[in-house]
Parts: sequence; structure tokens; C-alpha cells
Amino acid sequence: MLDTTTLSETQEVLQDSFDYTVFAWSKQKGISPIAVKSAKGVYMYDYDDKRYIDFSSGLMNVNIGHGNQRITEAVVKQMQEVSYVTPYCVTKVRGELGKKLAEICPGDLNKAFFTLCGATSNEAAIKLARLYTGRHKILSRYQSYHGATYGTLSVGGDPRKLPDDSQQAPNFVHIDIPYRYRWNHDEESMLTDSVAQLERVIAYEGPGNIAAIMLEGESGTSGCLQYPVGYLAAVRKICDKHGILIIIDEVMSGFGRTGKWFGFENHGIVPDMVTMAKGITSGYIPFGCLMVTDKIAARYDDTVLATGMTYAAHPVGCAAALETLKIYEDENLIENAVEMGKYMDAQAAILMERHPSIGDFRNTGLLGCFELVKNRTTKEPMAPFNARPEEMAVMSKVAARIKELGMYTFVRWSYVFVAPPLCVTKEQIDEGLAIISEALKIADEYVVNQPVNL
Repeated sequence: MLDTTTLSETQEVLQDSFDYTVFAWSKQKGISPIAVKSAKGVYMYDYDDKRYIDFSSGLMNVNIGHGNQRITEAVVKQMQEVSYVTPYCVTKVRGELGKKLAEICPGDLNKAFFTLCGATSNEAAIKLARLYTGRHKILSRYQSYHGATYGTLSVGGDPRKLPDDSQQAPNFVHIDIPYRYRWNHDEESMLTDSVAQLERVIAYEGPGNIAAIMLEGESGTSGCLQYPVGYLAAVRKICDKHGILIIIDEVMSGFGRTGKWFGFENHGIVPDMVTMAKGITSGYIPFGCLMVTDKIAARYDDTVLATGMTYAAHPVGCAAALETLKIYEDENLIENAVEMGKYMDAQAAILMERHPSIGDFRNTGLLGCFELVKNRTTKEPMAPFNARPEEMAVMSKVAARIKELGMYTFVRWSYVFVAPPLCVTKEQIDEGLAIISEALKIADEYVVNQPVNL
């Protein structure tokens, strides 16, 4: 431990965290986090009063923006009344939140089981799908992420699970869905190939063994990999044929992020279960939800629902969520996500003309990313899938420059994410993209056989 008596406030804040806490998904030495003192709207401020524009909404969860005191007031009011009851008791806010979620969910998704986060929502969905169907296998996509517990790591296809391979949970089967940028044929053949692969896997695994398929409403940290047009509709038809449930993970893509309440609404389907977290409270309070159809819920009218947790339907979390949903509506944030998403697309197209390192830009609403390449013809990525630290040399320089210029955003492999809070303005998008553009000059230097348009 260091003697902190001569450290600046920033250094002391950092040192205490280094000395007494551990960091997720990181080696513990050599990291350089921002010491955040305050945040408001789309901006965060450190202890030296440096301002950072938050272009990934924290971890794609602070959808309403930072520092909205309506959430503070709702939480304080609830805590003044009652801060905790067991899940066997009810509070007024629990029923109000369930009613509001039933109102915004399409179809007969009318029953809410409240959890703590995305992982616990997905764990509950997996368990319930198996209980309800009497089947044991769950299908999911290789390039997806559903949480960090053993069950959710196993159902996901993110390589962060690989160090835990020996402890993976059983009966999870993965499929691979190609994405447009790296598909060398026409759109129709991509859909045909993807659907055929799913049907083959179902046949191989035995449809009578498969409880559910879990997919993201829209792809997130895997690189905003958009589904082939018509894919989810085809999945719905196949699942109905075989009695397989559809679980849609809206933890990242939900609550306006894609320009709809939920990402799956962009595809014209209604799933059997929807998992939620992140944007349900915009990260102000840890909270999650599993929404299920009336048909699934009715099974447990006279049968014990064999799942639960101490903090299910926590009244403070419910209060934060209910007020957050009101803010989406009162401040027209979903409508703004649509408008600002179109503006983001237009401005990103301009950046693509300027920077040969940009191979592709993918975006739905305000959930997007730039994919950087060394050559647009070969599409060689600036960093490979699951890149080792030494393979991240260029992207690490880009990320460091972004931070230096006053931006916080998610940089992973060859991706630079753009997912600002839904309250973002055109001027703030311009500000953020100007920072990214300046940082991309570093990547442009590593592009081979392509000219730079100044």
C-alpha cells in the first residue's frame, strides 16, 4: 500500500480502488480508469474537472443520461416509505411497474418476474424454459453475450467464457449466424443459409430435447451484428413448429436503445420470454426483469414456480424502474433515438469517406459501432476476434487517443462503439464523432494499399 498523505485527490481515489478492490475483465496492473466525480446528461467529469463525453452510455445502460434527479427523488421517496420487503410481500410500486411493463410489451407478455440484473434475468429464463417445457437443451448464438454467471456464460458465445471452459454448464448448443459485412454473397442467400443451419442443428440435437432458443433483440458487444432480414420471423415459425420457446435478451437493446421499446420489435415478432435490465433503470439502481406470456405464467397458477431470490421485486429498484419508464415517455427519448440514429448514420457515412480504416458502420437507433480494417478489399480486421494484447496494439492506441481527447466509449477488438444516451443532441453527436475522427487518424496509418482522403 502507498502512503496517501501526499497524493492528489485524483491519485488517492485511484489508489484506494487499486489497493482495496478488483476490476472485472481486466488484468489488475497497468489499467488506467477514469476517476469519475460527477456526471450529467451525456458527460462525465473527473476530479481534475476534465470532461468526457460518454459515447457508450456507461455500458450501454445509462439510456436516459446521467444525473437525472427524478430517479433520486423516486428512490428517496420509496425508501422513506419502505426500503425492503420480502418477495412474499407486495408493495404498490411492484404492481404499478408490472402493469406498466405489460402496457409497453407487445402481445400477451403481461407477467413480470423481477430480478437484480441481466444475468439473473437470463438465468431465470433458462430455468423457467426448462421447467415449462420439460426439455433440457438451450440454443444460442456463438457471437452473443448473456451474462457472467456460469449458466449465462455458457449460454452465451462470447470468448470471455473460455477461461471457464472446464466449468461450463451443460446442455447449451450454439449456432453461427453470419453478418452482412463478412458475407460474400447476396442478402437472400445469407438468410437461406442461416435458417438452414438452424434447422440442421435442431434436427441433430432433437427438437424434442430443445426447450428454447435465446437470442439478443439486437446484437451488442459482439459488434452490433445485424440479423439477416427476415431471420427472427423465420425463427419464430420454426420454433412454433417444434414447440420451442423463444427467449429474447433485451438487456442491452431494450428500452429505446434501437429506436423501439425493444429490439425485437424491429423484426415483427413477439417472443415467449423477454429478459431486461440495464435500461430498465438506466443503471441508476441494479435491477432486472423477466417478462413472460400469460400462457407460461398460467402453468404456475396451481404449480410451484421453483425459482426466487432475496431481492426479487425490490421496492427501491421498482421505484427507480417505474420513474425511468416515465422519463422515456415524458422526454420523448425513444423518438429522439430514432432521429439521432438517422443523424448518426449520415455523419458516420461522412467519416467513412474520410477514413480508409473504417470498413463498416452498423447501427440500429443508437446502438452502433465502427469496424476498423487494414484493407477494405480484403476486410482484414485491425484486430482479430478475441485478440490477444499484442494484437490490440493499434486499437489500444486508438482507445488511448479517444480517452485523451475527452471521450469515454467501449473499444473492443476492431470495434469502436457509438451508443450515447438517448438524450443526445446533434451537436453532441458532432462533438463525439469529431473525437473519434481524430483518433482514427492513428488507425489510418496502418491501412495498406488505400489512399487517405484529407
